[in-house]
Amino acid sequence: MIAHVTGRVVSREAERVVVEVGGVGFELAATRSAERAAEPGQVVTFETYLHVREDLLQLFAFGDGAERTLFRLLLGVTGIGPKLALAVVSAYTPEQLERAIAAQDIALLASVSGVGRKTAQRICIDLKDRVALGQIGTGGAAAAGGLPGGASVADAYYGSREALVALGYALADAEAALEGVDGSTDERVRAALARLRGAVAR
Repeated sequence: MIAHVTGRVVSREAERVVVEVGGVGFELAATRSAERAAEPGQVVTFETYLHVREDLLQLFAFGDGAERTLFRLLLGVTGIGPKLALAVVSAYTPEQLERAIAAQDIALLASVSGVGRKTAQRICIDLKDRVALGQIGTGGAAAAGGLPGGASVADAYYGSREALVALGYALADAEAALEGVDGSTDERVRAALARLRGAVAR
């Protein structure tokens, strides 16, 4: 396997980065975080994964090792190929996905384009034990009951997220607004609403 690539960024566009290494341009399918880091002209190092098929060799680039690990685990889930695995890893951070799998959060996973409810359920079932064993490597919670502060923190987080969705906000926007916010459900909702309204005001 090609574990990483270091070279000068030649170009980038949606989900695609070209990196020149020793005079050879490597085209990489990239997660959003890897794509954002790929400033043309700069020298970068990407964690990579080489996907091999009979008719195709495709190299994938990731923002960090946790993204790559999660991508590889997703490829082991029935019905998920590299394109869909890339979409999942690009949609949310590894920490968010780890938390969702641990809590069997079907709604969050099903919000990714191309992932239906049945596929989301398979992801949760197939990867829950891997998350419990800490195999994603995010340093986050290994299980829903192991979230910082215990079950009350999990209840506050998901309760506040559901409240924001009920108010009409998209699931992804609610997730982003709640990132790094602590406290009770009410406190989280108030803080997230302040962020969301501030973003609209700008």
